[in-house]
Amino acid sequence: MAEAEALPLQAGNVSGLIAARLDRLPMTRTLWTRVLLLSLGGFFEFYDLLLTGYIAPGLVRSGILTSTTPGLFGTSGIASFVAAFFLGLFIGTLVFGFAADRLGRRTIFTVSLLWYTVASVVMAFQTDAFGLNLWRFLSGLGVGVELVTIDTYLAELVPKHCRGRVFAINQTVQFAAVPVVAFLGWQLVPLTPLGLDGWRWVVLIGAAGALFVWWIRLRVPESPRWLANHDHAAEADRIMTDLERRVEAEAGVILPRPAGSEASAPRGRFAEIWQGMYLSRTLMLSVFNIFQAVGFYGFSNWVPTLLIKQGIAVTTSLQYTFLIAIAAPFGPLLGAVLADRFERKWLLVAAASSVGICGIIFGQLTLALPLVLFGVLVTLSNNAMSFLFHAYQTELYPTRIRAMGVGFVYSWSRLSTVFSAFVIAFFLDRFGTGGVFAFIAGSMAIAATSIAVLGPPTNNRALEDISR
Repeated sequence: MAEAEALPLQAGNVSGLIAARLDRLPMTRTLWTRVLLLSLGGFFEFYDLLLTGYIAPGLVRSGILTSTTPGLFGTSGIASFVAAFFLGLFIGTLVFGFAADRLGRRTIFTVSLLWYTVASVVMAFQTDAFGLNLWRFLSGLGVGVELVTIDTYLAELVPKHCRGRVFAINQTVQFAAVPVVAFLGWQLVPLTPLGLDGWRWVVLIGAAGALFVWWIRLRVPESPRWLANHDHAAEADRIMTDLERRVEAEAGVILPRPAGSEASAPRGRFAEIWQGMYLSRTLMLSVFNIFQAVGFYGFSNWVPTLLIKQGIAVTTSLQYTFLIAIAAPFGPLLGAVLADRFERKWLLVAAASSVGICGIIFGQLTLALPLVLFGVLVTLSNNAMSFLFHAYQTELYPTRIRAMGVGFVYSWSRLSTVFSAFVIAFFLDRFGTGGVFAFIAGSMAIAATSIAVLGPPTNNRALEDISR
């Protein structure tokens, strides 16, 4: 058995000792199983998060919403549906993001899943714009808390030498939801199976799957880092001892003695994200999230509508969208090869820049082959950027304020999407797809610059060292 068992679990060193014990583990079946379980949960969250674009033609077809609105902030168009959900995400991440730091990763993980599943089921049976937007907003509250919790959970459960690869695999699984929801949208949205609009079936299928994943999640233990930080030393030690025993058996080695430990840190406070080194990180990540969301959700939420605006029929636009969506998991999958070999900061800058450049070209095309090709390139770039910044922002805060800090900065991407949805609808109406992608490209330039100028390096560094 590992020598870590013999080390004293005193109040002054427990947090650092748990971190040291985690960071010297090899990635074996047990750790990858936990990553996969968390990722499967994220699969259905991404399904819910990114279904807007694929059901939008169905919402218009059913007469509940319109593709554009007469006024900038009209509530009868697709933009209001996007805005309602992202307002829920904003409140969920900003107001309730602290909950995972106070109540535990595992508890919030489960509660938020049940919350957004129920809200999505109710939303699927709404018949007017107000009810649709209200329940989409409530669904967003649960999804917002869940996504922050998963990122925090992952960063704390895996050793430092493979965080980038783990986040890449995690988002590969999550983005596999995109071709699934795109295919279902393509097949179901134009139809009314059993007299129920096709878009309603797309929503209900995602909600049913999420309940299955809730049962699976019971196999994932609480974060030992969180337990150690909240005076649950014995429970943290029990989880770590069990994990070490499993890893040793699977790897066929005796684990080395932990490299060392540090004194436990005090409980985190919100004010801390505005102090010392965290001030520049909070400002940088807030700016980045405001502008990256324009590129990511400006494309994913609007691509079928943008294609229709370019003169492509509804059914054909859904087919093209499905072909583009097939590429979604491959962005983070390709990134898995690079994530721990090259500095994440610069990979993130490159991915954000690529979104803007490829988007500008996409906005000028009408022929099928180049249109799908550059749609794929935008998707690959967006999804590589996604897994990179999800990993990166969890690395920049210590355990005691990780969920709180990530929740705060990530919330700005949600608020940004609320307003950018209306701005994109306005640009689409006045300037066409070219105007939309010019707006996106400018936003991505700001996002890339913020990371390039202010971002610290993080590759292969212990979470505790990054915040030292």
